[in-house]
Amino acid sequence: MNLMKKSWTLYFKSVGVKLFVILFSSIVLLSSVLGLTSYFAAKNIITNEVAAASTQSVVQAADKLDFVLAEYEALSRQFALDSVLKGDLEKINSGELTTVAKAGAEDRIRRKLDLVKGSDERMYGVRLVSKSLVDSESYKSAGISGIRSDEGISARLEQIAAAKGEPVWFPVREKGFFDAYTEPSLTMGRLLRNLLHPEAEYYMLIEVKGKAMTEMLSNLQIGMTGEIRILSADGSIVYGADHAKLGQPSYIKVSEEQGKEQNHSFTAEDENGSSQLVVYQPLATAKWMLMGYAPVSDFTKSADKLLYITFSVVLAAALIALLIGYILVRLVGRPLGKLAILMEEGERGNLQVRTNFKGKDEIGRLGQSFNKMMEQISLLARQSGNSADEVLLTSEQLVQASSTISLHAREVATATGEIAAGSASLAVEAERSYHNVEIIGNKMSEVTEINTVMDHSAERVIEVSNQGTELMKLLVEQSESTVEVINRIQDNSTKLRESTHLIRSILSPMIAVNKQTNILALNATIEAVRAGAAGRGFIVIADEIRQLANQSNESIQSVSKITEEIGLHIENTVKDINEAAPKFREQISSVRESSTIFASVKEEMEHFMRHISESSASVLELIEFQRQLGESMASVSSIVQQTTASTEEVASMSSQQFTVSEELVALSEKLEGLAADLKHSLVSFQV
Repeated sequence: MNLMKKSWTLYFKSVGVKLFVILFSSIVLLSSVLGLTSYFAAKNIITNEVAAASTQSVVQAADKLDFVLAEYEALSRQFALDSVLKGDLEKINSGELTTVAKAGAEDRIRRKLDLVKGSDERMYGVRLVSKSLVDSESYKSAGISGIRSDEGISARLEQIAAAKGEPVWFPVREKGFFDAYTEPSLTMGRLLRNLLHPEAEYYMLIEVKGKAMTEMLSNLQIGMTGEIRILSADGSIVYGADHAKLGQPSYIKVSEEQGKEQNHSFTAEDENGSSQLVVYQPLATAKWMLMGYAPVSDFTKSADKLLYITFSVVLAAALIALLIGYILVRLVGRPLGKLAILMEEGERGNLQVRTNFKGKDEIGRLGQSFNKMMEQISLLARQSGNSADEVLLTSEQLVQASSTISLHAREVATATGEIAAGSASLAVEAERSYHNVEIIGNKMSEVTEINTVMDHSAERVIEVSNQGTELMKLLVEQSESTVEVINRIQDNSTKLRESTHLIRSILSPMIAVNKQTNILALNATIEAVRAGAAGRGFIVIADEIRQLANQSNESIQSVSKITEEIGLHIENTVKDINEAAPKFREQISSVRESSTIFASVKEEMEHFMRHISESSASVLELIEFQRQLGESMASVSSIVQQTTASTEEVASMSSQQFTVSEELVALSEKLEGLAADLKHSLVSFQV
């Protein structure tokens, strides 16, 4: 199974098969590209020609539609300029006509509308609608229903009023302008203006049958399944075959950029994704766009024949390519395959294979060269066998010498490695000692810094102690002054207490006098009453004396109460001062003791500063010794590092020598193996 798979793989990789594939692919690809290019070019040409022809048809249909719409605009203009009609409308709205005259005027208006409708079969009807939307004041031709006045109808009438006498075209509506008909109709509206009598202004509505639009556009056909539509400026459908889509936005529409182009045709996809050829022409009367579109496939069916012809040509080219490929395989592939088989035999060691090509072409020359090459390889194999024996003997001797050199190199490398290891250990110890010396130096520096900080702190403590001593002296002086003040307060309090007793003794006679005065006033009043009329003046004086006695009594009572309160406060103050005096004396004693303590602290801090100075001097001496020791250790470490580097260099050289010896041994062994392999390989050749 594997052999069969290998043979098929070699067959497909052969030069003949590759030439066959290249030739077959080139012919088929060239035929396909040529045929498909012709097909698409013909398809594009047909589409452009159909687009040009359809554009002309659409232009003619648009001109015809413009002509018909212009006729209706001209008809509405005649009504706007008709003086008789304007006079009848003014008379009817003036209210001055009799019933008979008004009926006659209205009959003339209706007959004129019926005459216009009867002269045009495409017209659904003509109507005059009052601006007040009153049905009794509106006129219509025969055959059409009454009016309605919903919001949509009012909005459309407002559009007519906004046009100020210009014609306004409304899209085809499924139930007409007033949504009251049974079939679609197209409406043109115009305001019949009357500047002198605004009440006589009417909307003129000309309604055209939707069937009439279909008849006018019946000769316009785009493709087999094409559709004709009229679109408004915003892209909604004004007219179309499907009445259910009237007023809805069209999926295919003409953009502003496309409307400015001159060819008036383009291709677009519809809502189903089908490619459509679109032709269009804007109308001159209404701001609408006449558009027709049809599937592109309707026009390119004739080009499908080219596609069938292309497939036939490609099939014929494939058959011809197969025939040519078969001939190439026989002329080139088979001889090369035989030569490849002979080469594989030679690869397996059979140098006796020969070709039998007798031709004079390249393949024949290749066969003859192969035969000569095999003869030369046979001669080279014999010579290589003799040389391999000599190489094998020399490689054995080289292996023995390399083994001896490798053994000595290993011993030297081992001894050098031990020396290097000892030097490395010594360097590590020296480095560690130097590091410890640096640590000691750092610690000494820290101690020095701490002593400096303590010295500064002690100086600040002494300064604070001096300040505290001064403050204590000041506090003692202030405390003694306070004691003297307290003593004076005690003396003043005693004098105030005595003054209070004196005030009380003075108030007692005043109270007695006041009572006596009050009694005298009462007696005077009694005597005045007894005297009658002659004693009324004494009654008034007695009352005044009694009132003054009462006021004096109240004042004396107030002074007595205030005196009592002052005496009470004085007693309390004397009591508090008597209690505070011993505490102030104790405070003076404590302040004096604190002053003594501050002086002792100052003395101790001065002793402490002397000790710190002595300690800092000792530390500075230690730092100097540490610096000298560090320099010595650095010198030792430098020497050890140099020794270690030299030893490592020697060890590296020994290792390299050992490696070279090992490589020499390996190369000798490899040379011995190669010689053996060469000998073994030459044995497989059949010379």
